[in-house]
Amino acid sequence: MQVFKFGGASVKDAEGVKNLAEVLKTLGFENTLVVVSAMGKTTNAMEVVVKNYFENKTELKSALQDVIKYHNAILLDLFENENHPVFIKTASFFKELDGFLRSNKSPNYNFVYDQVVSYGELVSTTIISEYLINIGIGNKWIDARNHIKTDNYYRRANVNWNETQRRITADFNLKILNITQGFLGSDANNFTTTLGREGSDYTAAIYAYCLNAVNVTIWKDVPGVLNADPRYFENAQLLHQISYEEAIELAFYGASVIHPKTLQPLQRKEIPLFVKSFLNPENQGTRVGKGITLKPIVPCFILKKNQVLIKLSSLDFSYIIQENISDIFKLLHQFKMKVDVIQNSAISFSVCIENIYDTLEQLLQHLKAKFRVTCHTGVSLYTIRHYNDDVLKTLETDKTILLKQMTQETVQLVAKS
Repeated sequence: MQVFKFGGASVKDAEGVKNLAEVLKTLGFENTLVVVSAMGKTTNAMEVVVKNYFENKTELKSALQDVIKYHNAILLDLFENENHPVFIKTASFFKELDGFLRSNKSPNYNFVYDQVVSYGELVSTTIISEYLINIGIGNKWIDARNHIKTDNYYRRANVNWNETQRRITADFNLKILNITQGFLGSDANNFTTTLGREGSDYTAAIYAYCLNAVNVTIWKDVPGVLNADPRYFENAQLLHQISYEEAIELAFYGASVIHPKTLQPLQRKEIPLFVKSFLNPENQGTRVGKGITLKPIVPCFILKKNQVLIKLSSLDFSYIIQENISDIFKLLHQFKMKVDVIQNSAISFSVCIENIYDTLEQLLQHLKAKFRVTCHTGVSLYTIRHYNDDVLKTLETDKTILLKQMTQETVQLVAKS
């Protein structure tokens, strides 16, 4: 069993779907599971639907119609017969979504988010499955929500591994081509959950682990894992191979090519991960595996924008003792802040966070009751693995450095550009 994961960029239009089919024809598709994300920027468009649902009902219908039109255009490019059952199947998903938006009573934004954005993956996999059948590539469409069971931590659900393993083992045909959604799961009440942005990679790893896959391939619009994001850094280089440990480090610090949770289940069973270009499927790309060194050994750059840096000091210049640190982390957990960097001294504590759930103001109010607080929003977090003095000096040029933290292999800078 091999697992292929195709992201939104790879299936953003009809040509992308056709290219997916060519990749399968070129590399073979027996004993294969294909995990697919929502098409193009559909998740972003669905987030607009959710936003309008809560804040601007007059624009809700228009936002949903934009999503429907986008997918209908792809359908019309792929299927000559407008009476093909795929048109009815996709329309039924959107009708189901419209029904949810009309009948939902929950005020929980995160719950609504997961119920709405999930239709992007349900529709994309339906279109792809039907197209493949239409050109003679038989397959089985799988609803991942029936397999991947989670808690109800909406928008970043935690997998119930025992129940997920049981369900996948009991209901999976290893001999055929299977198509399923990335990103999705369901809780004990069968409400849809999502695994976090970029969670489709994680889905591929979950299935690979439960099915003892021989490998996982993530198909991207880049040639493999690069040492830097070419959107922000010049002269990015392809990394031909990386160890699990190095890849986990890069993912932890925010490298966007591999989802942070993806690597752990693969490492546990030593399942190789390949990152390749869907434009050049026969190229080697990057291999991630056990006991291999970084090749080539070059500095690796990671940039995370729109971060928040909070600097705390005690009101009476007393030490930031264990009790205070414990209180700080309880508040960070309470307001669902993702912590990227921490730094403390005897009387100060700094933390760089991501305000994913838009709870920063509530957090600051609680912190100000006990600490002197300075908050910098919209800052950038730079991480360099395997740095040297020259690259560090270049990176610091023309930036206001608010925080700097160094270890033997890694340096992190929080900066205003």
